[in-house]
Amino acid sequence: MARMTATERRTQLLEIATREFARKGFHGTSVETIARRADIAQPYVFQLFGSKKVLFGAVVTRCFEQVNETFAEHAAGLTGSPALRAMGDAYQRLLTDQTFLLIQLHGFAACDDPDIRETVRTGFKSLWTTAQELSGLEDANVQRFLSMGMLLNAAAAMDLASLHEPWAEACLAPPVLD
Repeated sequence: MARMTATERRTQLLEIATREFARKGFHGTSVETIARRADIAQPYVFQLFGSKKVLFGAVVTRCFEQVNETFAEHAAGLTGSPALRAMGDAYQRLLTDQTFLLIQLHGFAACDDPDIRETVRTGFKSLWTTAQELSGLEDANVQRFLSMGMLLNAAAAMDLASLHEPWAEACLAPPVLD
């Protein structure tokens, strides 16, 4: 079996860490568990990432980057409300990935740590900037759009799509964007 390069190992660790952090969050996941799943010694994880916090930050950042890439792909050639609708529809599809959803939620939950809070702020700012640049719309529209995204996160976490009740269906109804 060929030995992995540091870049390949780093990618592998990000994938493993994503699954583990999604399961137990920042505080509940140990670097030892991540290292064991990768079949490497724990010090090598620290050599590649420096700390558990940096590794978690890399996982959260990767999640925000995935959203931005999805927004750009689906809003291509569109502006205004049609761009926001396309981004929102694509985002809703991302939320069907439980790991993706949980990483987002755990990122927000770990904001009691100042470094993680800054990572999440930076990522959220990138979502704001991307949505505004792609749509060309004003702050109020972007605010409503991102607010709806946060509602979709909560709805996905509660699996509101499985409920056939008026309040749950109203939460999931497409927003009116102007």
